[in-house]
Amino acid sequence: CILGTHHEKGAQTFWSVVNRLPLSGNAVLCWKFCHVFHKLLRDGHSNVLKDSVRYKNELSDMSRMWGHLSEGYGQLCSIYLKLLRTKMEFHTKNPRFPGNLQMSDRQLDEAGENDVNNFFQLTVEMFDYLECELNLFQTVFSSLDMSRSVSVTATGQCRLAPLIQVILDCSHLYDYTVKLLFKLHSCLPADTLQGHRDRFLEQFRKLKDLFYRSSNLQYFKRLIQIPQLPEHPPNFLRASALSEHISPVVVIPAEASSPDNEPITDLVEMDTASQSLFDNKFDDIFGSSFSCDPFNFNSQNGMNKEDKDRLIEQLYGEITALKEELENFKAESARGAVQLRGRASELEAELAEQQHLKQQAQDESEFLRTELEELKKQREDTEKAQRSLTEIERRAQANEQRYSKLKEKYSELVQNHADLLRKNAEVTKQVTVARQAQGDVEREKKELEDSFQRVSEQAQRKSQEQAEVLETLKRELAASRQELQVLQSTLESSTQAGVEQNTRIASLEQERDRLSQTAEQHREEMAALQAELQQLRDTLSHKQESSRTELKMLQTQLRDKESAEQALQQRLAEEQLSLLQGTAREAERMVQDALARMEDPAHVSCTGSADCLLSRTLAASECTERLRDTHSKYLSDCTAMGSLLPCLALFAHLVSDTLLQGSATSHVAPVEPADRLLELCKQCGSEAVSYLSALQNPATAASADCSLVTACLGQISTIGEELRPRGLDVKQEELGDLVDKEMAATAAAIETASARIEEMLSKARAGDTGIKLEVNERILGSCTGLMQAIHVLVLASKDLQREIVESGRGAASPKEFYAKNSRWTEGLISASKAVGWGATVMVDAADLVVQGKGTFEELMVCSREIAASTAQLVAASKVKADKDSTNLCKLQQASRGVNQATASVVASTKAGKSQVEEKDNMDFSSMTLTQIKRQEMDSQVRVLELENQLQKERQKLGELRKKHYELAGVAEGWEEDGEW
Repeated sequence: CILGTHHEKGAQTFWSVVNRLPLSGNAVLCWKFCHVFHKLLRDGHSNVLKDSVRYKNELSDMSRMWGHLSEGYGQLCSIYLKLLRTKMEFHTKNPRFPGNLQMSDRQLDEAGENDVNNFFQLTVEMFDYLECELNLFQTVFSSLDMSRSVSVTATGQCRLAPLIQVILDCSHLYDYTVKLLFKLHSCLPADTLQGHRDRFLEQFRKLKDLFYRSSNLQYFKRLIQIPQLPEHPPNFLRASALSEHISPVVVIPAEASSPDNEPITDLVEMDTASQSLFDNKFDDIFGSSFSCDPFNFNSQNGMNKEDKDRLIEQLYGEITALKEELENFKAESARGAVQLRGRASELEAELAEQQHLKQQAQDESEFLRTELEELKKQREDTEKAQRSLTEIERRAQANEQRYSKLKEKYSELVQNHADLLRKNAEVTKQVTVARQAQGDVEREKKELEDSFQRVSEQAQRKSQEQAEVLETLKRELAASRQELQVLQSTLESSTQAGVEQNTRIASLEQERDRLSQTAEQHREEMAALQAELQQLRDTLSHKQESSRTELKMLQTQLRDKESAEQALQQRLAEEQLSLLQGTAREAERMVQDALARMEDPAHVSCTGSADCLLSRTLAASECTERLRDTHSKYLSDCTAMGSLLPCLALFAHLVSDTLLQGSATSHVAPVEPADRLLELCKQCGSEAVSYLSALQNPATAASADCSLVTACLGQISTIGEELRPRGLDVKQEELGDLVDKEMAATAAAIETASARIEEMLSKARAGDTGIKLEVNERILGSCTGLMQAIHVLVLASKDLQREIVESGRGAASPKEFYAKNSRWTEGLISASKAVGWGATVMVDAADLVVQGKGTFEELMVCSREIAASTAQLVAASKVKADKDSTNLCKLQQASRGVNQATASVVASTKAGKSQVEEKDNMDFSSMTLTQIKRQEMDSQVRVLELENQLQKERQKLGELRKKHYELAGVAEGWEEDGEW
């Protein structure tokens, strides 16, 4: 098939043949088709995918059809067809990937077009692809009995063979997923990829376990070498971990011999052929008598010379031809060796080139690592600059406060300086006035001294001339001396005042100098502060500019984030709507399937009770109310999708279960209520389908209403109440005693049955041998286990009933409680009777089977009947029990034990039946064609008779069940005329 696709460059011939195969009727044939088609997609021509896409819907329908089978190859074919559809969709979306998924790292980068969004989407698609591969892997392993050597059987190898293709795909998908995740972690934050990492870890553990289990199977050891994954998954948060990743390589051993041995083999074959040719010619010439009588040389010695010469020349010619042939062969061998050496040189050159590329990749990774470190440093510097900007802004604010304080201080200093200058001017003016007064005093003193000198001279000149006036002059002199003393005192006081003024002026000048120095210092400080302030203003303006730029960038990023968030929200809304539509579509399909099963003839044999119908209807009604509430919440808040989807799935399940239970109940009900019940079930299913169809349409989803479904369920519940039994013909005050009696009788019946089984087992061991003993021991052992499980269940039911009565009776007595809850009490009595009767009947059937008088089918029916009776007892016991009760948990565990024991009885009975029937296999080896034809016709007649008998028995079974239902109603107090 693979060579044919390459020859015709497509798969038209393949599909023309496949379309004529009965793939929908033969599961094994469909399984082998999937295997061949998988090989074609991997190794066939590239146009195989294009020619096969048109059949994708047919494969989906076939997968859905095989998915309804829970045994054999049904589930395997369904999952394999889903895998093939996923593979075709993946290669259609990503045409760069070949069918065998073999790509280099450069081609993988080109497939993503160096866009992180493409890599993100490609990773998700690879996860889905790998998930389908792992599902097929696990399903195949779960379908095999791993306790035996299944890999050496034909059945096991048939199921394991396609896993070779799955292993090849999984190794490449795992390698590409690891590389893409490392690439995504280098571009996106780690929190964004948390979902990818969780999904990868889950698939890593599954793939590692499956590879390990596959490598231990003998079937794979000679066909494929399966790689082992590392002990721990890669750490994507550490970029250097990519260098530690080793791509898993799947090795398929070559079956042919190596090229180096081929010439030697050919030479040996040529020598062998030449030797055989020489022997044949030797026999033709010398005759065959040599082989008959090796010691008879007469015929050889009698040959003439010409014949010998001709023979020698002929042999020489053959030797020459053989030598030429040998030379040609040597030349061809030499040319082959040269070609191999050239190929080896090319491979070495390619290896060197690969090593060079590897070195370049290492250098590039080192460069990228260095660049990453620089980016980290730049990021740290940016963070430091941001912190320094904050610090500078804080300091600038502090400097502005300090500048305002200094400005106020400077204003005060200027005001003080002006006041001091005014004071200095006043002092200077006073000093000038004092100096003028001192000059006037000195001039007056000089004038007085001149006057005194003149007077003295005149007195001396006229002392003699004016003696008479001496006294007068003395008096004038005394007066002048007095005036002079007064003037001298005045001069001294003026001199003292001048000294004081000079001292004050000196102190004022010192104060002025000090104030001038202080003012000069203040001017310098003001200049420095103004320079620092200007520098701070420049720095602040620069930082404000950079902050403004960063703010614009952040605003741009914020807008981008908002637009991306809006897109994501829109996408989320679309995905939620798609998810709601898909869930509603699956729910609608489930209800339609239930409606179809109601019309199925095979469903006619199914029966049910009115109590079970009422419990299913009640659960469906409650779920419908919850669905209405969650639907209204979803219409007001789209985030409530998480509560709507589970409720929708539960709604479809419970409605389907109610429809099937209603149909089963109608099979054992009287005609008129059965018809009404069946019609209401169909109407309820139609309303549910209409409601689910409305949910799928966005235009009608808001107006969808499930009230009609609720109304139909209420009418079904009303008919179920009418079909319930009206009670036993027992006084209510005697119900409590009757419950205890029936439970005690049931326990006694089970103990009696166990004792009888032990007795039968001992008799079988004493009287039977061989296969019969083995079969009887297995069947009786499983029956003993079933009786023990039923005994445990009856004890647990007693404990639970005692707890229910104690918790619900209050101040009343247990008999009053039983009388108050008569319906529940009657259900317990009926279930107890059914369990005791079932145990007795099953022991009788087992006794007949052991004696060889009964059938295995009767024993299987009895075991299933007793399991149904115990299920009825469990259901009747847990109706009024608390859901958190410990005794209820024990009862449920005991119920599961009864189910397991019943399954064990059925399995052991089937095994014993098949083991006994193996002894009776017919041998047709000695029969003639006419006898076989006669037997075939007899078998066909027997088949027709048995089919007719089966149809009649089924009709009889239906009538018996209807009659049983009527008789049970009469026995339990139903009204005979029945208001149905």
